[in-house]
Amino acid sequence: MAVAAPSPPPQGQAAASAGNDTLRVTDAQGDPRQPGGDHIFRWLSLTAVLVMMATLLGLVLSLVSGGWMALSHFGISFFTTSTWDPVADQYGAAAPIVGTLITSFLALLLALPVAIGVAVFLVEICPQMIARWLAIAVELLAGIPSIVYGMWGLFVLAPWFAAHVQLPLMMAVTPGSWLETLISGVPNGANIFTASLILAVMILPYIAAILRELLMSVPSHMREAAYGLGCTQREVVMRIMLPYVRKSAIGAVMLGLGRALGETMAVTFIIGNSHNFPGSLFDSGSTISSTIANEFTEATGDMHISALIALGLVLFLITFATIATARLLLGRGGPK
Repeated sequence: MAVAAPSPPPQGQAAASAGNDTLRVTDAQGDPRQPGGDHIFRWLSLTAVLVMMATLLGLVLSLVSGGWMALSHFGISFFTTSTWDPVADQYGAAAPIVGTLITSFLALLLALPVAIGVAVFLVEICPQMIARWLAIAVELLAGIPSIVYGMWGLFVLAPWFAAHVQLPLMMAVTPGSWLETLISGVPNGANIFTASLILAVMILPYIAAILRELLMSVPSHMREAAYGLGCTQREVVMRIMLPYVRKSAIGAVMLGLGRALGETMAVTFIIGNSHNFPGSLFDSGSTISSTIANEFTEATGDMHISALIALGLVLFLITFATIATARLLLGRGGPK
């Protein structure tokens, strides 16, 4: 019986087979154009990570070693008492810690609604020609140095606030009421609330600019489909756009909070720099950054320097906890 010879493969299949064989040979022998390129790239990336981690570890070790004298001497009372007396070498960090947390979160509470409104206006409501220039103005606000904000707060905002807001409120409230306790203080404009206002103005451009970019990344067909279904502009923003960027918006909010936690000069100008617990929104106070900025250059005793370095360690831990919380929220903030 005669057996038919197998037919040769078509020309295209033969070319593809030859190409696959050549690819396998090239992969086995390495890319002749960039010999060892992948290994060099991996080692460079690993070196960058190791340098960053070594820097972070060195920073933590220096803070712990520098502040160990104060931490070991005062123990838990360093975090629970507000006595800060360099003459008697008695230090308690409770007041600066509370002042840092109050001013930062109050600034975020004031800035976040405005930032969302600015971002939504620039993306959905404002004409494109005007929106482009307004967006540039918002980004320029983010580049103003913090000391300029502090000087503006000291010479402009604080006197105006004392004369037109703080003093009229204090005269209008009923004596002995809870509102009087909330707004009691010296009417000089330098207090916890005005420091929070300055911080809110400072972090507002950061949050607004990032939220604007996030809202612009929402696919146009999603908005058009919502409008086609009869949704209003408010419903499109609240039910389509903001939920779409919710996960990334948390990062923008935490970026603004981190800026508020570490701000130094603007707060130092306007907060009043008192180491007592703030009893009201209009009381003078201090933050960790303002305390270090005011006293580090004048600190002479070893215990005083150690206490200030320990304050820096506390601020580092607060910032680390904020970032960790942000990562946790990002991990759980995805679409359901």
